[in-house]
Amino acid sequence: MFDLSAYLIGLLALIVMTLAVWIISLLRRDAGIIDLFWSLTFVMAAIVFAVLTEAETGDRTALTLVLVTVWGLRLSGYLTWRNWGEPEDYRYRRMRERGGPNWPYKNLITVFWGQAVLAWVVSAPLLAGVDGSRELGFLAFAGIAVWAVGVFFETVGDWQLAFFKRDPANEGQVLDEGLWRLTRHPNYFGDFMVWWGMFLVAADAGGWWSVYGPIVMSFMLLRVSGVALLERKLTRTRSGYGEYAKTTNAFFPGRKRQ
Repeated sequence: MFDLSAYLIGLLALIVMTLAVWIISLLRRDAGIIDLFWSLTFVMAAIVFAVLTEAETGDRTALTLVLVTVWGLRLSGYLTWRNWGEPEDYRYRRMRERGGPNWPYKNLITVFWGQAVLAWVVSAPLLAGVDGSRELGFLAFAGIAVWAVGVFFETVGDWQLAFFKRDPANEGQVLDEGLWRLTRHPNYFGDFMVWWGMFLVAADAGGWWSVYGPIVMSFMLLRVSGVALLERKLTRTRSGYGEYAKTTNAFFPGRKRQ
């Protein structure tokens, strides 16, 4: 069921939420704080959809809320732990330097509200998924399995990288073990799987129309702010990354090439 009213109110909630985060960023002089709240915007959207939708609530409603909350809190908590005490991310520092005196307002519109709109678009499967009027079927359980693979790749990949970076001897080096031996970006692949899993849960309720959500997320991960952006940076800053790229899949896991 597509509930336009709930969907639009969800957008308003995300606009208000990111406005509050923007105010905090001004006080901290750190626009990178939006990254810590990115996954939580989806949790907010799901809650708004569940409360306001005219569809009947049921097992699928609870399942959708649990899946997005576990994913959202895990990612937000990890990024908070990783970035605690660190300076503002280089991307936002560069934007600040180039933005001029009106940068804070440009930042609100292009970054904070831009991410709010992006999250709203991607969250379409959450709107369809909170419809509990149908019993859970095969696609829903397949979606849970796909989601679980995604969370595994995100969680294990993040922690493997974090422990690799803790060793000063690895400064400037390339992690080529564990999940990073199968794919150069296990965390982004995990995110990809999470959202296709959420879509399958929604499709099980007839929410096939929400397919544009994971499509947009996949495009962002592969072509815009995920793999493409990070690859350009790592090629410049990591010794041996070119050789690593020749033998290891960029995104989808696979055997190492000779």
